[in-house]
Amino acid sequence: MPHPLRPERLRRFIDQFATLLDQQPDEITLLDRGKHLLAELVVHDDWLPVDLAQPDPERYQQYLLHCDSRQRFSVVSFVWGPGQRTPIHDHRVWGLIGMLRGAELAQGFARGAYGALQTEGAPVRLEPGQVEAVSPALGDIHQVSNAFADQVSISIHVYGANIGAVTRAVYTVDGSEKPFISGYSNAHLPNIWDLSKENPAR
Repeated sequence: MPHPLRPERLRRFIDQFATLLDQQPDEITLLDRGKHLLAELVVHDDWLPVDLAQPDPERYQQYLLHCDSRQRFSVVSFVWGPGQRTPIHDHRVWGLIGMLRGAELAQGFARGAYGALQTEGAPVRLEPGQVEAVSPALGDIHQVSNAFADQVSISIHVYGANIGAVTRAVYTVDGSEKPFISGYSNAHLPNIWDLSKENPAR
């Protein structure tokens, strides 16, 4: 018999992250402390609703789990089908990526002398429980893929905006950009706030 989900883990993370933003830290401090908070969440794989962990055979899925009421941050589950990958893209805001299941590979890119994109460093492999950061200040252009050709991988992302509404760009290797807005794969938010289901009245 499957164990019940633990939505309180996500609720706690949301509360802690909102409290961190209330302190208005500089970006370096925010990302450093945010990494620890996200690591505490993704070290447990017992809280993500099943319907927000479903792959699609055609393309990776980005499910919205929470968006701050002032759109200061959003939390999404990124679900990779076997062998799926993103185009080369940017974010335009800071972000944290924590691995929940499987593994993913992220290849960074930077512009060369004539504007073309060149790979920057070796691909970074993210394993369950590990967290990485992105931002325009750190390096914001990359391509990400499921590290496995035969299984689903899931990462949890936190961005410094309502990421599904941010105008960003995908790139070709010659450096040309095409604007896009990602949106979300789900039409409804998960209800993690109905505490009556977890604490029924006696």
